[in-house]
Amino acid sequence: MASSLHTKIGLASALMMASVLASRLVGLLREMTIAWVGGASAEVDAYQLAFLLPEILNHLAATGFLSVTFIPLFAARREHDSAAAAWESFSVIGTVFGAAALLFVLAGWAAAPALVRLLAPGVSDPAVLAAATRMTRIIVPAQFFFFAGSLLMAVQFACGRFLFPALAPLVYNLGIIAGGVLLAPAAGIEGFAWGVLAGAFAGNFLLQVAGARRAGLSFALRFRLAHPDVAAYLRLTLPLMVGLTMGFSSELFFRLFGSYLPDGGVAALNFGLRMMLILVGVFGQAPGTASFPFLAGLAAAGRREELHGLLDRTLRALAWILPAAALLAVVSPEAVRLLFQRGRFGEEAVGPTAAALRGFLPGAAAYAAYALVVRGFYATRNTWLPALYGTAAVLASLPLYPLGLAWMGLEGVAWAVSLSGILQAAGLYWIWSRRAPSPRGRREVAAAYLRLGLFALAVLALLSPVRAVLAARLGPGAGSSLALLAAVSAGFALLLAAASRLPNFPEAGEAASLLRQLLARSRGRRAG
Repeated sequence: MASSLHTKIGLASALMMASVLASRLVGLLREMTIAWVGGASAEVDAYQLAFLLPEILNHLAATGFLSVTFIPLFAARREHDSAAAAWESFSVIGTVFGAAALLFVLAGWAAAPALVRLLAPGVSDPAVLAAATRMTRIIVPAQFFFFAGSLLMAVQFACGRFLFPALAPLVYNLGIIAGGVLLAPAAGIEGFAWGVLAGAFAGNFLLQVAGARRAGLSFALRFRLAHPDVAAYLRLTLPLMVGLTMGFSSELFFRLFGSYLPDGGVAALNFGLRMMLILVGVFGQAPGTASFPFLAGLAAAGRREELHGLLDRTLRALAWILPAAALLAVVSPEAVRLLFQRGRFGEEAVGPTAAALRGFLPGAAAYAAYALVVRGFYATRNTWLPALYGTAAVLASLPLYPLGLAWMGLEGVAWAVSLSGILQAAGLYWIWSRRAPSPRGRREVAAAYLRLGLFALAVLALLSPVRAVLAARLGPGAGSSLALLAAVSAGFALLLAAASRLPNFPEAGEAASLLRQLLARSRGRRAG
């Protein structure tokens, strides 16, 4: 049984990790396209500010949580009643809360001019506010497709089907790119806003309808407020709707406080954040998404020791994001230059974007860990505790944003996001681990993060001077940046090889062994 479970988790994790990696790469291509068309400019600032209201509506509709709140209800109906009862629950939840989501969208569209001014208090340029308002009204309707699509994905996850949900972010990002490229000559940056709407409709709605049909989709409009699953769903979802989560608060506050920066500040913060989230997606989002149905199953069966053991093992593996983030911080100017410096994104935008990236990277591990730990609570149907703690932690860290803005400007806003995330993730895991049958797992997780954190500091201390010397000699340019990246990466590999010989650093030994195996296989294929 355990072997079969781990096999299923492994297959699902592999698919979701491939999806997340592909979507992050396509998302990076999206940001590169935006940088090419608009650079780090006031127009791109307006485009980013246009997401403030949609982010809030998305949060109020609890769109991002449907997979973790509806799956237990759907699975319980199917297990204890019948498939017909499960699909009836789906129809009722979809009708009742879909109608609420549609009302949110209509109200947001009507109130967009006033709300944009309220949510971007630092913007005084009427042209930027007008552009942000126009694009807000284009993007807001996409939130209904996100809600409906997330509900359709939830039933696919509950049925053990991951393919169509895995394709959703790819289609969505490709829609944004297509809208920007095709409409840029006539509409400029606004073309990307139309791409958001088209991508959400195609990838998060139409595609998911097709996937849910393969899982046996049965839907009829049923507005039944008295259905017991309406109250059960509301009990699970309400704390997520009113609580302040890490992802939502970060997306909201970097734009809100970034609105006080000079032109291009919000754009630079966004580019830096998206680069950091590539690490988070690979290390955190994929394992968290794929493991949730299995965590929920262990929780439902009352297998607490296995539940905590699975989460702790996954959390220890995520610790490798620390040295990966340190390496990216060392080469941040070169990474930004290679990814974005083309079109309207010039050398003058490299420094601010690299500074934003360095500020966001300390929070990468927190983002990855939070994505997993919060699902442990959701698997046990405990949504109130993480929501209450998350809200308290966000409010407690709120002063960091104006302080960071005043002391360090753009980079200070990024550091505030990181410090807030660390506070949320560390505190939430401490609360979770206190409920474990044994404290051993908590100690092992702490030891893994301590060892890899020290290794990350060694990477920063030893490779930063190397990078500085090489940068002074090679100068800017794509060729120089590639050579510098190769040299610093080789230095990282040497540090890893040296660390693998340390007696109390098992993670380094395992990573070095894996790299040797991959190199041996690569040589074998070339020889064959």
